[in-house]
Amino acid sequence: MAAPRAAKAGGKTTSAGQAAGMPVVSSESMLALKRRARRINRALAEKYPYAHAELDFTNPFELLVATVLSAQTTDVTVNQVTKVLFARYPDARSLAEADPEDLELILKPTGFFRAKSRNVIALCTRLVDDFNGEVPGRLEDLVTLPGVGRKTANVVLGNGFGIPGVSVDTHFARLANRFGWTRSDDPVQIERDVAELFEPKDWTMLSHRVIFHGRRVCHARKPACGACPVANWCPSYGMGETDPVKAAKLLKYELASGNEALLEQLLAETHRAAEIRMESQKRTP
Repeated sequence: MAAPRAAKAGGKTTSAGQAAGMPVVSSESMLALKRRARRINRALAEKYPYAHAELDFTNPFELLVATVLSAQTTDVTVNQVTKVLFARYPDARSLAEADPEDLELILKPTGFFRAKSRNVIALCTRLVDDFNGEVPGRLEDLVTLPGVGRKTANVVLGNGFGIPGVSVDTHFARLANRFGWTRSDDPVQIERDVAELFEPKDWTMLSHRVIFHGRRVCHARKPACGACPVANWCPSYGMGETDPVKAAKLLKYELASGNEALLEQLLAETHRAAEIRMESQKRTP
């Protein structure tokens, strides 16, 4: 049997066995950490040039509502629901005045639909009362809205307004710890720790790339370490399957076996990535 591979972080060698436990405590300097973090970002950019927000939207209002609805469900489900939702309620005023039972029926596939219905109505009522029905473009205003935390606010700012932000969801938090970018499990602290490592101009796309990687390769239970494009710079290498053949079988979405044509199309037409993804989801039984 081949000896387990060692991953290096800031001159300190960490064995696969060590990496299988809690996130590695590294002795690397801040400068070394920044260099390693930015190398990971470059590698993820090369792997996922088509990374994008996976919630469908045409304006900041739609993105805000979709992000609030995405809690405890999949983006695919939210995209299916919001297509119906926004056709019937296209703006904050109409949603604020929506019949709760009708709204619950539409939101039911997303789970926790009664609570989400109340939250959406409360959110839209605040938008109408305090912001003339428009989504504010400042984080300090967004986080005052019902159901909106920093993660949702940063998603809306980064993708709806072009204002950089680090969006910390469960995937991002998991990978930030595995990469040794943070030692915290608090989303606000993770956001601060990661923001220190990168230029603000990189924050939004970094968030997309890390989340893409978490969904496709660096899974919560069994990461596909042997098929990971950032294995050389990850102190947690060895936490998952290291055999390249076995690891390849763990890959998901466009990286999974049988989806080569989809991956090729995404790489060839990165500017149409969201549209291509939506088309592929329609073809999925």
